[in-house]
Amino acid sequence: MNIYGMTLTALRDHLSERGENPAKSEIIFDGIYRRGITEFSQLGFSRRVTEMLEHDFTFGLPEIAERLDSSDTAKLLLRLNDGEFVETVLMRQSFGACVCVSTQVGCAMGCAFCQSGRLKRRRDLLPEEIVGQILAIQQSFGVKVTGVSVMGIGEPFDNFDNVSAFCDIITAGKGLAVGESHITISTCGLVPEIYRYAELSHPCNLAISLHAPNDALRDTLMPINRRYPLAELIKAAEHFSVKANRRVTMEYIMLSGVNDEPQYAQQLSELIGDRNFYVNIIPYNPTEADSFEKSSCERIMAFYDVLKKNNIGVTMRREFGSELKAACGQLSAAHDER
Repeated sequence: MNIYGMTLTALRDHLSERGENPAKSEIIFDGIYRRGITEFSQLGFSRRVTEMLEHDFTFGLPEIAERLDSSDTAKLLLRLNDGEFVETVLMRQSFGACVCVSTQVGCAMGCAFCQSGRLKRRRDLLPEEIVGQILAIQQSFGVKVTGVSVMGIGEPFDNFDNVSAFCDIITAGKGLAVGESHITISTCGLVPEIYRYAELSHPCNLAISLHAPNDALRDTLMPINRRYPLAELIKAAEHFSVKANRRVTMEYIMLSGVNDEPQYAQQLSELIGDRNFYVNIIPYNPTEADSFEKSSCERIMAFYDVLKKNNIGVTMRREFGSELKAACGQLSAAHDER
């Protein structure tokens, strides 16, 4: 088993089954994630315990196949054990290092504007393969990750159990200790999983990839809407907000001439109403594989102004990495083409 795929609870149970003191699990986590050890002999345990750990577990991180870097953004293309590739992005913020991780090889959701959907879903990532993205970033760029966006390649809630285990691992106090409020999981709208997520004892933040304020438009952009239309999605998001006592982010990519007219901002305002949601306006990161264009600054600001006049909380995401193919799936797609 890969040690990076073990939650603290799972490791504690494993040690108990092997007749060992489960408290050793915290020492192991501290050694792996805080001290960065890569050999069990570095933990200071007896030879018997060390040999048991060496027999039961391996250390394995994805191989870096390509590395891109700029002043505020960096990106890794990672090769997995079976030869598949995923990518992860480092965003250097004024308040710390934030990483966007992938959760699947490809994606089955088929959103019209998303490069990842064109890669097609081939398999889910295991917890150690998602954790491995964080560790690869930290080791490659010498940073301490303080924030995580689960918004890379794949639909996180289509890989619910493995993503939940990943969150347990990186939030563990003796592990990477990333705060739950500094982790955001984004879904295109898998309604049953949103309700399931709300029942977790310690859920992280939730973001909804909305991108349209009515069913007719959203149907054309996001096929998932035909299965779970907006009324169901908004109801589920509101349930999560109340149950978890967290504000939900509504992500809205601005596509020129498609969803960026003031009338859509008014519809979005009415859709949100007084719920504990806010809108994150995202400038589109163009790719070579589609016909969408980035909205102009004037259209983005006009959209923003309508939301503000309707007392809707709204932010505008800072643009990262357009010069190094930072949009989800661009680097993997380029590698596939080569």
